[in-house]
Amino acid sequence: MAEEAGQTRTGFMIDLDGTLYHGNQMIDGADHFIRSLRERDIPYLFVTNNSTAAPEVVADRLARMGIPAQAADVCTSAQAAGAYAASQYPGGRAFIIGETGLHEAVAAAGLAIVADKPDVVIQGLDRSLTYERLADAIRYIREGAAYILTNPDVLLPSEGGFLPGAGSIAAMLERATGVKPVVIGKPSEILMKFALDRLDMTAADAWVIGDNPFTDIAAGQAAGCRSVLVLTGLATKSNYEELLAQAGCSANEIIPDLHALLEWIHRVELHQNATT
Repeated sequence: MAEEAGQTRTGFMIDLDGTLYHGNQMIDGADHFIRSLRERDIPYLFVTNNSTAAPEVVADRLARMGIPAQAADVCTSAQAAGAYAASQYPGGRAFIIGETGLHEAVAAAGLAIVADKPDVVIQGLDRSLTYERLADAIRYIREGAAYILTNPDVLLPSEGGFLPGAGSIAAMLERATGVKPVVIGKPSEILMKFALDRLDMTAADAWVIGDNPFTDIAAGQAAGCRSVLVLTGLATKSNYEELLAQAGCSANEIIPDLHALLEWIHRVELHQNATT
């Protein structure tokens, strides 16, 4: 259990899209919320299923919206996928379907990125995917390469509607190969455990904060963490009970907005200080 000066420390794994921003628009109170965590020296990570962008890019995007962020604050499904692949195939060969963030994370984990004879196919979102690379991935998996999926998100919201996500590409690969991938991102516990290691905390010490019962809250439950469902994105006051039932999970706290969330965290701090 993470401790400092004899006190148990509580940390937070915070979702991004729908929790701190919508598109390129900061959700009201997100800047003050993160700034307050920093001022109080409360441990946290931004935990995202996004595998396309490097942590520096994610942090820069947040900063441009006015939300304080550094690359070290960001934990992506690409980083977790690279670490998982390296643990299973140390020094191995990886064929990548994905963008810059995934390529950089896999290389940083110590795997060789190759065009043929891979030990593992690691797949995320790839908006420049060609038929030829898709065919290569199918062939390698059918020949025995392991298959890792960064995140199962089927659709991505955009200004013009929805776009196919990593999960849509995975549906093609799984149908063509008959192989189910190891899923890294939410709702899998693998990303959450990777973030816990980064925070140097056990599941009992950390809370997951997010707007999506199907990903954020389900992942927290799978990892044994407590969770806060904020009604700032997918979940709203009118639908959150139905969404939680559909997702088959429950949140420890339901909080309407980021201002109320900060007040709740302050009460948690006061309670901890009073009992230690």
